[in-house]
Amino acid sequence: MNLLARREHSLTELKRKLSQRFDTEELDAALEKLAEENLQSDERFAQSFTRERMLRGVGPLRIESELRQRGVQSVFIDQALVAVPQEERTTWREVAQYVLQRKFGDAPPIDLSDKARRLRFLGYRGFGEESAGLVPDVY
Repeated sequence: MNLLARREHSLTELKRKLSQRFDTEELDAALEKLAEENLQSDERFAQSFTRERMLRGVGPLRIESELRQRGVQSVFIDQALVAVPQEERTTWREVAQYVLQRKFGDAPPIDLSDKARRLRFLGYRGFGEESAGLVPDVY
Protein backbone atom coordinates (compact mmCIF):
# COMPACT_ATOMS: atom_id res chain seq x y z
CA MET A 1 0.00 0.00 0.00
CA ASN A 2 2.88 2.37 0.68
CA LEU A 3 3.99 2.09 -2.94
CA LEU A 4 0.54 3.05 -4.21
CA ALA A 5 0.23 5.90 -1.73
CA ARG A 6 3.13 7.75 -3.35
CA ARG A 7 2.13 7.36 -7.01
CA GLU A 8 0.32 5.05 -9.40
CA HIS A 9 2.17 1.87 -10.39
CA SER A 10 1.54 -0.62 -13.15
CA LEU A 11 0.78 -4.20 -12.21
CA THR A 12 4.12 -5.29 -13.67
CA GLU A 13 6.02 -2.70 -11.62
CA LEU A 14 4.36 -3.85 -8.42
CA LYS A 15 5.11 -7.50 -9.18
CA ARG A 16 8.74 -6.70 -9.88
CA LYS A 17 9.19 -4.60 -6.74
CA LEU A 18 7.34 -6.92 -4.38
CA SER A 19 8.48 -10.30 -5.75
CA GLN A 20 11.74 -9.98 -3.84
CA ARG A 21 9.92 -9.89 -0.48
CA PHE A 22 6.85 -12.07 -0.99
CA ASP A 23 6.18 -15.43 -2.55
CA THR A 24 4.38 -15.57 -5.90
CA GLU A 25 1.05 -16.98 -4.71
CA GLU A 26 0.61 -14.42 -1.92
CA LEU A 27 1.67 -11.61 -4.20
CA ASP A 28 -0.73 -12.57 -6.99
CA ALA A 29 -3.62 -12.81 -4.52
CA ALA A 30 -2.81 -9.43 -3.00
CA LEU A 31 -2.46 -7.73 -6.39
CA GLU A 32 -5.72 -9.26 -7.57
CA LYS A 33 -7.46 -7.89 -4.49
CA LEU A 34 -5.98 -4.42 -5.10
CA ALA A 35 -7.30 -4.50 -8.66
CA GLU A 36 -10.75 -5.65 -7.51
CA GLU A 37 -10.93 -2.78 -5.01
CA ASN A 38 -9.76 -0.38 -7.75
CA LEU A 39 -6.69 0.60 -5.74
CA GLN A 40 -4.44 -0.43 -8.62
CA SER A 41 -5.33 0.20 -12.24
CA ASP A 42 -3.07 0.00 -15.29
CA GLU A 43 -5.47 2.32 -17.11
CA ARG A 44 -5.20 4.96 -14.38
CA PHE A 45 -1.42 4.47 -14.25
CA ALA A 46 -1.13 4.99 -18.03
CA GLN A 47 -3.09 8.23 -17.87
CA SER A 48 -1.19 9.54 -14.86
CA PHE A 49 2.18 8.63 -16.36
CA THR A 50 1.26 10.12 -19.75
CA ARG A 51 0.09 13.38 -18.18
CA GLU A 52 3.23 13.74 -16.06
CA ARG A 53 5.59 13.01 -18.97
CA MET A 54 3.67 15.21 -21.41
CA LEU A 55 3.86 18.17 -19.02
CA ARG A 56 7.63 17.62 -18.91
CA GLY A 57 7.82 17.88 -22.70
CA VAL A 58 8.11 14.22 -23.64
CA GLY A 59 6.49 13.08 -26.89
CA PRO A 60 4.04 10.26 -27.56
CA LEU A 61 6.54 7.81 -29.07
CA ARG A 62 8.81 7.92 -26.04
CA ILE A 63 5.89 7.75 -23.61
CA GLU A 64 4.52 4.73 -25.46
CA SER A 65 7.90 3.01 -25.24
CA GLU A 66 8.24 3.74 -21.52
CA LEU A 67 4.73 2.45 -20.79
CA ARG A 68 5.45 -0.76 -22.72
CA GLN A 69 8.60 -1.24 -20.64
CA ARG A 70 6.43 -0.96 -17.55
CA GLY A 71 4.13 -3.71 -18.82
CA VAL A 72 1.05 -1.64 -19.64
CA GLN A 73 -1.33 -3.12 -22.21
CA SER A 74 -1.52 -1.46 -25.63
CA VAL A 75 -5.19 -0.60 -25.28
CA PHE A 76 -4.50 1.50 -22.16
CA ILE A 77 -1.51 3.18 -23.80
CA ASP A 78 -3.53 4.16 -26.87
CA GLN A 79 -6.37 5.50 -24.71
CA ALA A 80 -4.00 7.58 -22.58
CA LEU A 81 -2.16 9.05 -25.58
CA VAL A 82 -5.50 10.31 -26.94
CA ALA A 83 -7.31 11.25 -23.72
CA VAL A 84 -4.61 13.13 -21.82
CA PRO A 85 -3.93 15.87 -24.41
CA GLN A 86 -7.69 16.42 -24.70
CA GLU A 87 -8.00 16.76 -20.92
CA GLU A 88 -5.08 19.18 -20.84
CA ARG A 89 -6.57 21.10 -23.81
CA THR A 90 -3.43 20.82 -25.88
CA THR A 91 -2.02 18.78 -28.75
CA TRP A 92 1.21 16.85 -29.19
CA ARG A 93 2.21 19.43 -31.82
CA GLU A 94 1.87 22.23 -29.26
CA VAL A 95 3.96 20.26 -26.77
CA ALA A 96 6.66 19.76 -29.43
CA GLN A 97 6.60 23.47 -30.29
CA TYR A 98 6.98 24.39 -26.63
CA VAL A 99 9.90 21.99 -26.13
CA LEU A 100 11.61 23.22 -29.29
CA GLN A 101 11.17 26.88 -28.34
CA ARG A 102 12.37 26.27 -24.78
CA LYS A 103 15.54 24.57 -26.02
CA PHE A 104 16.41 26.71 -29.05
CA GLY A 105 14.48 29.95 -28.64
CA ASP A 106 12.75 31.73 -31.49
CA ALA A 107 15.76 31.95 -33.81
CA PRO A 108 15.45 29.87 -36.99
CA PRO A 109 18.14 27.30 -37.76
CA ILE A 110 21.25 28.87 -39.25
CA ASP A 111 22.23 25.96 -41.50
CA LEU A 112 21.28 22.40 -42.38
CA SER A 113 23.30 20.90 -39.53
CA ASP A 114 21.45 23.12 -37.05
CA LYS A 115 18.11 22.02 -38.52
CA ALA A 116 19.20 18.37 -38.30
CA ARG A 117 20.24 18.93 -34.67
CA ARG A 118 16.79 20.27 -33.83
CA LEU A 119 15.09 17.35 -35.57
CA ARG A 120 17.29 14.85 -33.69
CA PHE A 121 16.38 16.60 -30.44
CA LEU A 122 12.67 16.25 -31.17
CA GLY A 123 13.17 12.61 -32.14
CA TYR A 124 14.99 11.89 -28.89
CA ARG A 125 12.17 13.54 -26.94
CA GLY A 126 9.68 11.18 -28.59
CA PHE A 127 8.16 13.28 -31.33
CA GLY A 128 7.83 11.53 -34.68
CA GLU A 129 8.38 12.67 -38.22
CA GLU A 130 5.28 14.86 -38.08
CA SER A 131 7.37 17.22 -35.93
CA ALA A 132 9.67 17.91 -38.89
CA GLY A 133 7.25 20.62 -39.99
CA LEU A 134 7.94 22.51 -36.77
CA VAL A 135 11.54 23.26 -37.70
CA PRO A 136 11.63 26.03 -40.31
CA ASP A 137 13.63 25.57 -43.48
CA VAL A 138 17.05 27.14 -43.83
CA TYR A 139 17.22 29.99 -46.34
